[in-house]
Amino acid sequence: MSQRVLPPSAAIAWHSLPAPDVLSKIESAGAGLAADEAARRLRDVGPNVIQRAKGDGPLKLLFRQINDPLIYVLLAAAALAMAMGEVIDGAVVLAVVVLNTAIGFVQELRAGKAIEALVDMVPQTATVVRGGQRSVIPAADVVPGDVVVLDAGDKVPADARLLSVKNLHVDESALTGESVPSDKHIAAVPEDAGVGDRKNLAFGGTLVTSGTATAVVVATGAATELGRISSMLHEATEIETPLTRSMAKVGRVLTIAIVAVALLIVGVALLRGYPPVDAMLAGISLAVAAIPEGLPAIITISLAIGVQRMARRRAVIRKLPAVETLGSTGVICSDKTGTLTRNEMTVRALWTPAAGAQGEAALEQAGAALEVTGVGYAPDGELRRDGAPVGEVPEAVRALLRAGLLCNDARMTREGDARGIEGDPTEGALVVAAQKLGVDVEGTRREHPRVDVVPFSSERQLMATLHEAPGGDRVIFMKGAPEAVLGRAAIGEAGRAQVMAQVEQMAAQGMRVLAVASRPAGRDVASLDEEHLPEGFELLGLEGMIDPPRPEAIDAIKACHAAGITVKMITGDHLATARAIGGQLGLVPDGARAMNGTELSRLSEGELRAAATSTHVFARVAPEHKLRLVKALQAEGRVVAMTGDGVNDAPALKQADIGVAMGITGTAVSKESADVVLTDDNFASIRAAVEEGRRVYDNLVKALAFVLPTNLGEALILLVAVMSFPIVGGAPLMPITAVQILWVNLVATVALSLPLAFEAMEKDVMSRPPRDPGEPILSRFVLVRTAIVAVLMTAGAIGLFFYEYSTEVRGGVVSEIAYREAQTAAVTTVVLFQIFYVLNCRSLRDSMLKIGLFSNPWVYVGIGALLALQLCFVYAPFMHTLFGSASLSLDAWVKSTLVAMSILPVMSAERWWRTRRARRSAERERRSDASDVGGVASAMANRGA
Repeated sequence: MSQRVLPPSAAIAWHSLPAPDVLSKIESAGAGLAADEAARRLRDVGPNVIQRAKGDGPLKLLFRQINDPLIYVLLAAAALAMAMGEVIDGAVVLAVVVLNTAIGFVQELRAGKAIEALVDMVPQTATVVRGGQRSVIPAADVVPGDVVVLDAGDKVPADARLLSVKNLHVDESALTGESVPSDKHIAAVPEDAGVGDRKNLAFGGTLVTSGTATAVVVATGAATELGRISSMLHEATEIETPLTRSMAKVGRVLTIAIVAVALLIVGVALLRGYPPVDAMLAGISLAVAAIPEGLPAIITISLAIGVQRMARRRAVIRKLPAVETLGSTGVICSDKTGTLTRNEMTVRALWTPAAGAQGEAALEQAGAALEVTGVGYAPDGELRRDGAPVGEVPEAVRALLRAGLLCNDARMTREGDARGIEGDPTEGALVVAAQKLGVDVEGTRREHPRVDVVPFSSERQLMATLHEAPGGDRVIFMKGAPEAVLGRAAIGEAGRAQVMAQVEQMAAQGMRVLAVASRPAGRDVASLDEEHLPEGFELLGLEGMIDPPRPEAIDAIKACHAAGITVKMITGDHLATARAIGGQLGLVPDGARAMNGTELSRLSEGELRAAATSTHVFARVAPEHKLRLVKALQAEGRVVAMTGDGVNDAPALKQADIGVAMGITGTAVSKESADVVLTDDNFASIRAAVEEGRRVYDNLVKALAFVLPTNLGEALILLVAVMSFPIVGGAPLMPITAVQILWVNLVATVALSLPLAFEAMEKDVMSRPPRDPGEPILSRFVLVRTAIVAVLMTAGAIGLFFYEYSTEVRGGVVSEIAYREAQTAAVTTVVLFQIFYVLNCRSLRDSMLKIGLFSNPWVYVGIGALLALQLCFVYAPFMHTLFGSASLSLDAWVKSTLVAMSILPVMSAERWWRTRRARRSAERERRSDASDVGGVASAMANRGA
């Protein structure tokens, strides 16, 4: 009778049951299922596939791009303008909307491929035993209760409980984050064991690196660990970035204000006797003037420039808004292996029995604890004792290194300057350590040819090799877990205690410790098996290794802390290793604790939020723990960046405000779920990306502070004109027309604001805390400056228009050309205002002289381009036809320039006032702090008295 098998974590803890009980509960046997029973289960449970998510269709994606209040206003304005014959005005506005919509549509169309990448991890075929016969079937037809056969190189087809194993190692790094393959066994493990500790399970989608096994399938399809991760990917929600939230709020406020004022203008115009068409055109002109049409393009191009800069610093951006989000990040949750560490196991400590003593005495005396310098696979380093170099490597150490080298299957590789390891990373570390300290690797192997081997197995927890020594003698070398090797060594309890004390000392530093021993063998011993591994081995010593922290990661973490960014390490590795690496990285201050996944599972949501905030190292975590931690930090109002490279990281990468995947070691699933991909898998690149993100945000604020005063100034010009200017010859007198406003907004504004995206980084960019995600992008400073500049621009443009207009009036009559000249003078004044104002926007904190006149030459390129375009606007006949402009005299240019230059002293006064106010505020805070300290000291003195 078949049954639907639920996920191990939700129904039955298969890993906690003995193998016979598993077969009984799942109603199977070692000979596998009968063919008809397998077919029935396939009908009941369904195929062993991960369902693809149905994404949004093109029409829905397209609607999402235009579903914005400002877009609706622009579309309405374009339609009205065209309906009233103003085709150029309407066409330009419509073109801007189409461009922005296209950019957003293409971006979203490329997203949402993570589930498809997950599906690709499931193998195409599987070897099963059915009715006692072995056969190869489609992996989709595997059902719970099937007995599968696993060999080296196979992908596991589904979650399966191991029944028999022989030297089985499975690469589970994509699921657990562990840097070395997991050695498997068949013994039951505790029910609360995390995924990485379920050594008797093989998980679907993981890779068998060595050995063979048979296993009974306990979960398929959506019920597997991969399936659960797929479900979590569906549950993870796309988070709006701080920039999109701020801009959405700005858009809503602007829309309401623009529509209200435009309607007010239409009403006032009608009351003042404007013809209805002119009244409507005045309202449309104000809407076009007030909406910063060029802003979406400016934001997109600024972010794109940030993308290029980050790519040069080894961070590839997949989604444009991620550029700015990085700059707002307050917490970085980082994987350990390969990101904070080198992903290169390195021997860092050696221990040998005391020199000069024999047997038990050698172990009871203090042994030689030595340090090996150098990191990674480069054979560079030296031996040290108590920090001082050891001149000649002792013979006992050489014997230890030779044994570790010979009882070993790994080999060093080299391609150009890149060094690597072929084989198990732990064994590779022993080879590198031997070469580093002067042992001739190839020569030693030639002098001691291998005769036979007992490979490592999870049951024995050791490996042994038989070698022929010079002179014809034979010797057995052994390495493995200290407990297993000591069980075969000729030592007593006192010696065992001495060795285990050293093991615990190394393990407390996060090291993986191997014991190495040797034993003479008779010349007639031709093979090696269990009977040749009795007690009586001589312990040669211990080798402690660790995946060392990247030096640049340590510096980057310090820089992040200085920038007010909290760094947390979330890893699938063991707690002791995580705590030790966290200490070396500066993540675990004195008195702080680390937590493992089992502890996290027991926490309530409130307790989890507190733990997520206060704890900085989390070990042995499962995918759901990572997802819960990210959500808990977001619930605390933090902008969270999450890094990872495995399938187990994908849900958290998608949920995080900014997901950062590893480009070298990362799986396709993690890369498709992320916003940023690091090409060098280095935490220091995250720090560089955060720095660039802050630079982008600073420059966006500069662009806003530059663009908005122009739009407000143009709107004020129209507002003043409609409310107070006379109607001449039946038509309203306008200092600037709608099409001329478009010229300023889409040509002049863009030409000057884009160079601001190239501004140099502010000096304090990484010494100030991350901005509050709830802080509006239109800060009080931006609003005040916008008002000051807009009023000044309005007064200058209107004043010069009236001056030029009034000088041409003769007996109350003015010619059309004189009217156009006055309008052209007003437009030119606005443009020159922008040129002088953009120089003040290069830094919102310091003067142009302080940041350097030529630190951003693109500003002058933009000014030159704009002046050339404005000369064309003023003097080219075809521009006169398109925009209603007219040629100006040199005298008019001088007057426009002088009026526009009034912005310089005003901005200098505003900066002086703001700096003075900031200093006074800082002084008050200093005095307040001093007063608080004095009060505490006084209270303590009184208490003492």
